[in-house]
Order: sequence, then C-alpha cells, then structure tokens
Amino acid sequence: MHSSEIRSRFLKFFEKRGHAIIPSASLVTTDEKGITNPTLFNTAGMQPLIPFLLGEPHPKGTRLVDAQKCVRTVDIDDIGDRTHATFFEMLGNWSLGDYFKNEAILWSYEFLTSKEEGLGLNPNQLYVTVFEGDANSPRDTEAALIWLDIFKKNNIEVGGDTSKGEAGRIFYLPAKNNWWEAGDNGPCGPDTEMFYDVTNTFKGGLLKHEQFVDADDTRKVIEVWNDVFMQYEKKDGKIIGNLPKPSVDTGAGLERLTMTLQGVDNIYDTDLLKSVMEKIKELSENLDITSARIVADHIKASVFLIADGVIPSNTGRGYVLRRLLRRAIRKMHGSNVVETVIREIGKLIIETYKDVYPNINGKYEHIMSTIFSEVDKFSKPLDWLEQYRTDLEAAKKGLIKYIKDIPIIDASGWASVTYIYENFQTYGVPSDLSMEVAQNEGFSVDTKTFRDLMATHQEKSRVGAEQKFKGGLANDKDPMVIRYHTATHVLHQALFDVLGEGVGQKGSNITAERLRFDFSWGTKMTDEQKKKVEDIMNEKIAQALPMQQVTMPKAEAEKTGARHFFGEKYGEEISIYFVGKDLASAYSKEFCGGPHVKNTSELAGPEGKWKF
Repeated sequence: MHSSEIRSRFLKFFEKRGHAIIPSASLVTTDEKGITNPTLFNTAGMQPLIPFLLGEPHPKGTRLVDAQKCVRTVDIDDIGDRTHATFFEMLGNWSLGDYFKNEAILWSYEFLTSKEEGLGLNPNQLYVTVFEGDANSPRDTEAALIWLDIFKKNNIEVGGDTSKGEAGRIFYLPAKNNWWEAGDNGPCGPDTEMFYDVTNTFKGGLLKHEQFVDADDTRKVIEVWNDVFMQYEKKDGKIIGNLPKPSVDTGAGLERLTMTLQGVDNIYDTDLLKSVMEKIKELSENLDITSARIVADHIKASVFLIADGVIPSNTGRGYVLRRLLRRAIRKMHGSNVVETVIREIGKLIIETYKDVYPNINGKYEHIMSTIFSEVDKFSKPLDWLEQYRTDLEAAKKGLIKYIKDIPIIDASGWASVTYIYENFQTYGVPSDLSMEVAQNEGFSVDTKTFRDLMATHQEKSRVGAEQKFKGGLANDKDPMVIRYHTATHVLHQALFDVLGEGVGQKGSNITAERLRFDFSWGTKMTDEQKKKVEDIMNEKIAQALPMQQVTMPKAEAEKTGARHFFGEKYGEEISIYFVGKDLASAYSKEFCGGPHVKNTSELAGPEGKWKF
C-alpha cells in the first residue's frame, strides 16, 4: 500500500466517524497560552493542539483528525538505523473531552486490521502494552481489559491471567514506555501502544514478558500505533490535578506504518525515501548505507525546516538546522558530487510531498540557496577538521591563522575546550563534530568545562535578547513609533517583491529612535537588492497610498492572502491593515492590531524619502 493511500485511508476512516480533518501546523512552535518553555519544533502531533487538550474549544469541534509534520532530534544518534527519522509525519485522531478509552482503542484496532476501510494487518501479529502504574498514576487495568475484550470477540488468542487483564499478547510496562507528556507543563497521561510482528517471527504466538521486551529492543516487533489518554495536567514537572475533560491523542507514525504495509524492514526502503536513497547510491557510490541514510534524513528535514522559515544560525532553531545540514555535508565531504546530490534530493522530496504540504511548492531555489550558503560556510572549517585527522602539526598552523593562538590541544594534552568553543562560535562548527574528531584521535574532551563555557555564553545571549526584544512596539502612542510600525508592513512586502517567497518575518523591535526588522533569508542581501527594496518603499511613499483597516472572521481573513505568522494563535475575528484603495488590490495586507498612519506619504523622512 502506497504511503499516500495510508494517509488518505486514515483521514477518511476517522472523518467517517465524525472527525473534522484539520491541516498540519508549521514545524515551528509558538508560545501557547499557559505553556512556558515550549520546544523549538513540533515533535509530536499533539503539540499544536495543547490549548484545546487543556479545555479551550476548537472551532472545528471535539473530534479532529490530521497528518502533522514533526521534527525530533532527541534520537539523532539513532538516525541511520532501520526506524528512526528526524522528520516524520504523525497521523493523529483527537477527542477533546468527547470519547475516551473504549472508542479510541476499538477504532485503533479496527483501522489497523480492517481490509475494507483500514490497513488489513493480521490481528494475530499484534501485541499491545499498557501502563503498569507508579506513584503518580494507578495501573491502567481499564485499558488492558478493553483490549482483552476486543481480542476475545475477534477470536484472537491472549493467554495469561485474564482475570487481571494480563496476557501473552498484553503487557504492562513502566512510565518510560507507556506514559506521555510534552515537557514539564501541559496535559499528560498513560498510553497504550500497539506493536506488529513485521517479519512474522512469532507466527502469531503468545510471548512471555521478557520475550516481548527483547523483541521490542531488537526490532522484531515494531510500534505502529499509540493511544494517549490525557487525564492529568502538569505544571513545573508535577501533576497538579485531573483535566476538566479527559481527552484522547491517538496516532501513528506514517513512516513506520508504510514500512509495515510495504513489507520492508526499514523506512528508507519505503516509497517515502526509496527514490532518494537510489539517487544517493547512483551519484555517490562510496557512501556506506548508514551515511547515506543520514544524508537522506537530514537533507529531507532541512528542506521542510527551511520551507517553514528556519535559517541556519548558532542558536535555537537555526542551530538545529545548521547541525543537521553540517552533519549531512560532513558525511559527503571530499566527494565532488555534494551539490548534485543535494539538488536532486531536494527535487525528489518536494515532488513527493508537494500535494500534501503545499507550502514547500515554489521554494526550491530559496531552499537550495540556503543550503548551499551553509555548504560554502562549512567547507573551510571542515577542511581543517579533516586535516586535523591526518596532519596535526599542519592543522595547528592552519588554524592559528584564523583562530589566533588558540591551540587544538591544551597544556594537559586534552582537546582544548576553547578551540572547540571558538570553532562553534566563530565558524559555526557544531561542537559534537569537533569533539568527535578529537575523540577519534584519542584525545579526551573536558565536556563539563565545555558545557559551563556554553551555558555562560547562552545566558549572555538570553539577557541581551531580552533587552533588545521586549516587544515589537516600545510605545504605540509615539508618532515616530507609529510611522515605523507602518513602515514594517511596506518593507515586508518589498522584501517579498525583491527576494521571493522564501522571506519570513521573525519579529521586529521599534522605538522612536530606530526600526529593527528581523526576517529569515538564506544569504546576505546584496547592495543591489537593498537598493531595490529602498526604491520600492520610496515609490509607495510617493504614491501616497491610504492605510486602511477591516475586521472579518478568521476563515475569511486567511482567504484574502494577508500575511501573518503561520502557526501563530489568532482569535476568531481578525483585524487586517492594508495599503491601497481596496483589500483585493492592496499592495500590502497583514493581520495586525495597529496603530498605523493614515497614508504612506507620512513615512517620508526630512528629504521626502525613505533611507536605510
């Protein structure tokens, strides 16, 4: 079964059962109401829905279904094996205070095993786990008994002590296996997971507890589904009580389901990645299978991250992207086909996903320019790292030219923490790569000192950022601040006109003294591009266009094409400010609360023009 059919069948199955299909949120998270310290990216399907799992009403109702883009790097060291991926799709169906364990478990079983509506898996090859209980929450006997009843009704042998819900097909596991939470704050609860004997190793037979644990560890059985029962709320790492309305987060990783349905033993041989792997093998025969998988995975994740507005940097989301790109580039270092491989992979990924996630369409050149800017930046320090492996003395001399007198090895013979830090801070070489090279050469790395050095740097950056970016508008009553605020709208559109759809606003900071506008773009703007943006702004000032405002329902506002932060939480009534005679022909239009000038002519400086 093709991956697109699996995705389609999933959405249709739950739509038929009263679920509204909702689009995927951006990979980039936003600060959700009541949730502090959110993760950098959506790492699970439930994250964009946290406010609604906590009780806020969703405009589409209490039953939802989606395919959510996710990026997860906690397992980055496992990338290259059979089942782990940085970018993946999570198929999820949601009950927001509606149905609970009975329906969720039954529908999971039906979708997995139904030949007509679902995936048609052999139920005799299914094994399930439930939460064994701990000091925070009791043993989930309820879920085990629901499974027991389903298996009995379908004549599936279970064995074990059926009076307690224990069986040779149902296993109780601890919180590390069967408890779900997203950080220290938000909804949480026990879960039940479904595993499938992909290679039919056990021929539908019953397993002892230790046999199942070993089968999971050795990937003889693969997790294909997970039902999370959101019953509790956490704050600052502690459960503070029950949720007002228990909810259900049910879902499955598309990559693993596709692997199971297509009868292959790894996600890289599915239709989602097979063409990419074949292209890598065709163009770079010397790359071993693990390295090829890392390249395929990391470039794929990078394509989606860049499409959602992330650009490489030394902090936050940008650093995650930089690390992925540079890890992939390093695997191909020394090959003369790096550029060709990346371009071909990019084309294949966009072709595979363009109908499912339309926001990657039209961004190929922006994505490629962002990646190749990183290739160029990384080539010199990567050459130094490789030289270090073969000629220590020459590498030292070469590095001294660029990092002054910082040695690779400190006085004690350990790898220099300062050298590793400067490689990161000055040249963007991910610290794990520098440390890996040093350790491969037999040098110890003082990781504690390095972590302390990095913590100091991060704290300084955080404090500095707080001082610079306390908010977009410093004083929304000051006439100059209002002028600058309107100017950001015109500037935003002018940047799109000159640079293209890859531009993404990341914030602004406005005072009476100056305007700072942050945006994502893969390369440094040229003087010619800056001049074009300046000319466009002056043209709009000279045209004396009116600045107008209209309010409408969110669904209608999104159809107008007005620019806004994708993934941001907006109310149901949207205020749109637009520059022009009417909304349809407006030069610039954005979701915004104001305030603004009445006419673009008010943006002119003392000389009657706008100047950067």
